Amino acid sequence: MRILITNDDGVNSSGIVAAKRAVENLGTIDVVAPSTQQSGIGHALTLFEPIRVTSTNLMDGTEAFSVSGTPTDSVIIGIYEVTDSKPDLVISGINIGENLGKSELTTSGTIGAAMEAATHGIPAISVSLQVSRGDIKFHDGHVALDFRYSEKILNSVAKNVIKKAFLKEQISLI
Repeated sequence: MRILITNDDGVNSSGIVAAKRAVENLGTIDVVAPSTQQSGIGHALTLFEPIRVTSTNLMDGTEAFSVSGTPTDSVIIGIYEVTDSKPDLVISGINIGENLGKSELTTSGTIGAAMEAATHGIPAISVSLQVSRGDIKFHDGHVALDFRYSEKILNSVAKNVIKKAFLKEQISLI
């Protein structure tokens, strides 16, 4: 099982480390995310600027790839350039700040990244953590938050998505 993790909060976000921690028992993890905060960018692509991809380390010391573009760019680069094979699952998040309501469907970079994975036929999960402090929603970098409950839910949802995708694949082979 190969899992690609991205977000719209940037590769240095504490939420991306929490997402990795949540599913690291489920397979091989590749982290490819924007180099900076990209909240509100939606499903945008970088069209007229060069995109740079740089190897970096997450706060926990593991390797990740920083992309100078959008969350959607990160998914495309993660699928076709960084990973050895097409991921079985893409996780976008854990976004700091909830994505609730109709407007977030088109404006959230977290949701946009998951939608991009789905357009490539890859099951995707978009996950956000509601916070009570507005000043940390668009922070670029580490924020000290308790992600334990989010991690537990993400792990459970990821297991169910993987199980359903596996069953669907088996049924299509019959």
